[in-house]
Amino acid sequence: FVFSSSAAVYGTLGSVPVSETSATSPISPYGVSKLMTEWMLRDVSVAHDFHYLALRPFNVAGADPGGRAGQRDHASSHLIKVACEVAVGKRRSLEIYGTDYPTPDGTCVRDFIHVSDLADIHLRALEYLSECDASMVLNCGYGRGFSVIDVVEAVARVNSKPITVKHGTRRAGDPAQLVADISALVERLNWVPRYDNLNRIVGDALKWEQGLL
Repeated sequence: FVFSSSAAVYGTLGSVPVSETSATSPISPYGVSKLMTEWMLRDVSVAHDFHYLALRPFNVAGADPGGRAGQRDHASSHLIKVACEVAVGKRRSLEIYGTDYPTPDGTCVRDFIHVSDLADIHLRALEYLSECDASMVLNCGYGRGFSVIDVVEAVARVNSKPITVKHGTRRAGDPAQLVADISALVERLNWVPRYDNLNRIVGDALKWEQGLL
């Protein structure tokens, strides 16, 4: 059984990178529901001949490089999607929530993973379970982070035009940094990312938004 869990199970951890053994303390119903499902899978695997991989993606972004699929949520709060919507004129501006975090430029840092790389991880997880009798939890990311400002600059670079931003106050519950330790993912699934490039992630997301117009 392959389960798409979430890094939301960790809550607001103060240290990075985050490993699979880090404390889990979700702060949202979404994160709680993911963690509850992981617990159920764990218990079933103890009681029966049952094996699973629970994948914990960090910040999933981008779109299918071939333009076949992408995010269509009309009220999205995902940073890269919102920034691309500003770039194509769907929104007037992007609000940055806090510029006084203990990070290099003062804005939050996140580990963004291209959705196509995450899809590949799911396929590799199925292959792993067909060959190994082991259950585990795996973080899914690139093991490095980009700030909100980094994303804004990447969108401007790919679109050859700056986007309008506004500065707001911090949002409750936003950790300064959230970056995955992916050593277990690389070792167990022998995984090598194909789209580990912020410009590529932003470019595919922007192309998708332009197509929706």
